[in-house]
Amino acid sequence: MSSGPTIAKGWGTDAPDQPLRPMEFERRALRPDDVAIRITYAGICHSDLHTCRNDWGGTRYPVIPGHEIVGTVTAVGNEVTRHRVGDTVAVGCMVDSCMECDQCLEGWEVFCRKGCVQTYNSKDYHDGTVSKGGYTDHIVVRDHFCCKVPDGMDVSKVAPLLCAGITTYSPLRQYNVGPTTKVAVVGLGGLGHMGVKLAAAMGAHVTMITTTPSKGEDARALGAHDVIISTDAEQMKAASTRFDFILNTIPVSHEIDGYLQLLGRSGRMVIVGALTPMPGFVGMNLIWWNRAVGGSAIGGIPETQEMLDFCAAKGIYPDVEMIRMDEVNDAYERLLKNDVRYRFVIDMEKGL
Repeated sequence: MSSGPTIAKGWGTDAPDQPLRPMEFERRALRPDDVAIRITYAGICHSDLHTCRNDWGGTRYPVIPGHEIVGTVTAVGNEVTRHRVGDTVAVGCMVDSCMECDQCLEGWEVFCRKGCVQTYNSKDYHDGTVSKGGYTDHIVVRDHFCCKVPDGMDVSKVAPLLCAGITTYSPLRQYNVGPTTKVAVVGLGGLGHMGVKLAAAMGAHVTMITTTPSKGEDARALGAHDVIISTDAEQMKAASTRFDFILNTIPVSHEIDGYLQLLGRSGRMVIVGALTPMPGFVGMNLIWWNRAVGGSAIGGIPETQEMLDFCAAKGIYPDVEMIRMDEVNDAYERLLKNDVRYRFVIDMEKGL
């Protein structure tokens, strides 16, 4: 690949009510600390759908989504030492940050004081162009924001780890989940199924909490030791004060009092899915038993690399359904119906 500007081919949309379609645009010339990557697989996240349809506001059209990226290095800038041509690498939700503030220096680039540059729909610090994501044949990224895919991993299944994987791994690590921890995962979707797999691999006793009885068998197959149906008042009452940690992956606004009552002394519930305003809750449910509720975003780059290494060592992958690029609009409609177990991955070699 040339070190000058290149024409990229991808799929994006021009408006919130338009389907994704093939597009071409220019990728920048390599800066000294850049890596060029030929994309081989790209995961589909609910965030892609929300951004394309401007559900959160602020979408800059045309938008090309995709922040779960795996590919092969094709060129490196003259200051790059971490990656070489031919390396298999992965890129997640961000592609740059100031690398000077306290958050960046502590490995939490996602909370950069200047604001990290997200992989798509985000303004580049240097030239002001709007970033274009991974539903493309190649991408150019600052080298620090490329993670190494460990040797021997099944690269076709790695992409969702860069969002769903790190989003669930990070809070489990922050709260020291391990062999003595009783963990509940609420919601069995793209995030929840990774939460179950990761918590079980960390040695925790894992319970899946779901509204759907038919998901119980799936949860056990993923590594859950127990299942609680949250609409069953008796089951919920029996689980009162049982858990040390609750990973709440429900993606929409919801009441949390019923879940808070499942936490034992100094128990913690971390919300990773719901981004919209939440209903109020009863203060006593926090004060009694010294409980707390918080949130967690993706991790920084060091923790993302740690997560990939952990998944490689433990043989952990998301459950994926492979699609062609030209099937993306159908995949979006299925996402709206939760009709996927549990993550779509686009094979970028097909259908571009």
